[in-house]
Amino acid sequence: MISFSELKKQFKNHQISQYPTVKLAVLADSASQLFCQALKAWGVSQKINFDIWEADYDQIYSTVSDGESDLYKHNADYVVIFQSVKKLIYQFYKSGNDERQNFADSHIHFVQHICTQVNEKSKAKIIYLNFPEVDDKLFGNYANKTNQSFLFQLRQINIELMMLGQQYKEIHICDIASLQNEIGKRNLFSEQLYVTADTIYSLDALVHVAKNITDIVLAARGHLKKCVVLDLDNTLWGGIIGDDGLENIQLGSLGIGKAFTAFQKWLKELKNRGIILAVSSKNTEHIAREVFEKHPDMALRMDDIAVFAVNWDNKADNIRHIQSVLNIGFDSMVFFDDNPFERDMVQKHLPDVTVPDLPEDPAEYLSYICTLNLFETASLTADDAKRTKQYQEEAKRISIQKSFVNEGDFLASLNMLAEVSQMDSFILPRAAQLTQRSNQFNLRTVRYTDADLQRLQADPSVLTMAITLRDKFGDYGMISLVIGKITGNELFIDTWIMSCRVLKRGVEKFVLNELVRQAESRGATAIVGEYLPTAKNGLVKDHYQQLGFQYTNPYWKLDVNGFQPFETAIEVVSKLQLTT
Repeated sequence: MISFSELKKQFKNHQISQYPTVKLAVLADSASQLFCQALKAWGVSQKINFDIWEADYDQIYSTVSDGESDLYKHNADYVVIFQSVKKLIYQFYKSGNDERQNFADSHIHFVQHICTQVNEKSKAKIIYLNFPEVDDKLFGNYANKTNQSFLFQLRQINIELMMLGQQYKEIHICDIASLQNEIGKRNLFSEQLYVTADTIYSLDALVHVAKNITDIVLAARGHLKKCVVLDLDNTLWGGIIGDDGLENIQLGSLGIGKAFTAFQKWLKELKNRGIILAVSSKNTEHIAREVFEKHPDMALRMDDIAVFAVNWDNKADNIRHIQSVLNIGFDSMVFFDDNPFERDMVQKHLPDVTVPDLPEDPAEYLSYICTLNLFETASLTADDAKRTKQYQEEAKRISIQKSFVNEGDFLASLNMLAEVSQMDSFILPRAAQLTQRSNQFNLRTVRYTDADLQRLQADPSVLTMAITLRDKFGDYGMISLVIGKITGNELFIDTWIMSCRVLKRGVEKFVLNELVRQAESRGATAIVGEYLPTAKNGLVKDHYQQLGFQYTNPYWKLDVNGFQPFETAIEVVSKLQLTT
C-alpha cells in the first residue's frame, strides 16, 4: 500500500475537475483533518472527486440532530461516522458497574439515533466505522468471560453494528476491526499523533481506511468487479497439465497442493456469491477440460465456469472474447495468472482489466489476493447465485446465432417469453441492485436504495415496471426496470435500465410498447425521456432517437397518440394491469 506522503504527492498531479463528484460529510469525535486529506487523495487515485464537508470537532450528536446544520445543507451522498475506540474506552471507564454491563446496548442506541436522524433529514447513505479491538488487560483472558470488561462490550458492539447493517440497507460498515487484523495494531495506531494532535490512526493507516471507504462508495455506485478470468497451469493447480498429466499435477491435501485447493475453494465461493468465473489459458482444450471433469481434488468443475477460452491464442484476445460473451466492461474484470509475461501483456493491451501481481510462492496467492479487497459489494440477492448459469446459457445463444443468416429468424427461434409487473417486496431488492450496479444501459444513472424504491412505490403518481425474460435456453431473470412519474399530461422516465445480456433481442421496443400502453391508461399524451451522459453509458446516447422520440432540448419526447407499436419476437405471458 502506498504511504500517506506519497499519496499526497500524487494527489497534487491530478486534474480532479475531470472526475465525477461525490459529496461526503465526515463526522468524528477526534481530529479528522488528516483523515479527510487521505480520503480526498485516495478518491482522486480512483478517479473520484470527493467534495468533503467536515463537521466541528466531537459534535456528532448535535450536528445530526440539528435539521438546520450545514451537514444537511451540504446534501451529502454519504455521511461518514468515525467514533474513536480510545474515546469509547474512556466513556466505559466513566460508567458505573451496572452501566458497564449494558454499555454495548447503550452505545448501539446512540448509533441508532445518529442513523435515524440522518435518514430522516437527508437521502445520504451512512458509512459507519466499526471499532478495532483494544484490550486494556484489566482482566487478562478472563475478559472473554465477564461483561464487566471493555473487550467483552467492544466485541458485542461490533456484532450489534453488523446486525444494524443487516436491518438498515442504507448503513454500510467500514470494517476497521478487520483492517487491524490485516496490518496489525502497531501499524494502525499512532500514540504520538493521538497525544500531539488527537489523531487516532497513523498516517499510513489512514490510507488503508480511506481505501476501505472508497471501496464502499465505488461498489454502491456500481463500480464492481464482476468476473475473474483464470489461467490454469501453476495458477489453479501446480504443474503443467500437458506435460505432467492428470495424475501428477499438484492438488489436494498434500504439500503445495493445499494452496491451490484452498484458492479454488475461495473462487468457488466467489462464484456462489455471483462473481463470474472464466478461463483463459494456453492449452489443448480437451486435456484442460479433463482436469475439471476427472481430477478428484478439483474444487472447481466445468459447471462453475461461464466461458472456457482454452486454446493457443494470446490471452488478451481470449479475454476480449470472454468480454464479448459476457457483455461487461473490461474494468469489471480481474485476471489471475502466475506468469509475469502474460500479466504484463494483458495489462498493456487491456489496461482497464485489473491484473494483480501474484506472489511467486503459490502458498501466498490467497492471502495476498484477500488484502486487495477486489470484490467489494453493496448488495446481495438470490439472483446473484444464478449468474454463472445465465452466462453459460448466453454462450449457447451466441453459438446458435451463428447458424442463422436472418436475425429475425434467430430471435423467433428463441421462443422468448416476458412478464411485466410492478415492483413488490420480492422484486424490490433486485430492482435496487439494478439501479446501483447498472452503468451501460442506464439513461440517467440514478441510484436507489430499497428504502428509496419503497417510497416511490407508495407514490400514486409513480409508475414502476419490472420485466423478466426467459427463452428456450433458460431464464434471464429480471432484465429491465422502468420508473416513470406522471406530471400533468406527461410521463417522465426517471429510470430506464436494461441488462446488456439482452441487447439486440428487441427488449427495448417491447418495453416501450408497454410503457405507451401504461401512459395512455394514466391520461398521459406524451412520454418524456432524458439522457444524462456518464463515462460508461455512451451505449444508449441514441436510444430515444432510435425509438422515434423527438429532441426538444434537453429532453426527448414521444407523442403517445401517434405511436405505432413495434413488432417484436417476444410473447407476453403476464402484463402489468392498466391504471384507469
